[in-house]
Amino acid sequence: MTNLVKAEPASVKHALVKQKVREEESQYLTFLLDKEMFAIGILSIKEIIEYGQVTTVPMMPNFVRGVINLRGQVVPVIDLQARFGRPSSVVGKRSCVVIIEIQLSAEQEQHVIGVIVDSVSEVLAIPPAQIERAPQFGAKIRPDFISGMGKVDDKFVIILNVDKVLSVDELSALTERVDEERHD
Repeated sequence: MTNLVKAEPASVKHALVKQKVREEESQYLTFLLDKEMFAIGILSIKEIIEYGQVTTVPMMPNFVRGVINLRGQVVPVIDLQARFGRPSSVVGKRSCVVIIEIQLSAEQEQHVIGVIVDSVSEVLAIPPAQIERAPQFGAKIRPDFISGMGKVDDKFVIILNVDKVLSVDELSALTERVDEERHD
């Protein structure tokens, strides 16, 4: 009987942990880019910082604004507007850098990347039942950049596929260049 009593709290704890993970998986940070609402799953978000001094790095793709110093760590900053093939973002009072952690591949450690957004809106819980497949046409960005379209209050929020937007090949090359700059 004692064993059963001890096992029950562990199973309850396990169920609560699973519930929390499911809740986090359906929560998204929403932000604006040129008056259009986008979202990224909060499990990828490390922090949000005010847009500050970005140091340009020569010979980077046009969507790379440069790098910032985040508590001693060199972090590349991506301009999402330019990454989507649009004109570069115009930095305003509400512009932020969303710091995202991504894993380029199973054998590599996580990398930290910053993305410029016009403004951060809120964290929304979007149940999986309220997420539609990405459209194959009609969106103003590449279809592979979209993981889904979340329905929120009769509007759609474009949920980004961070792994595609911040592509493995481009980020690997980017990380190598940033490391070279750091060692020079």
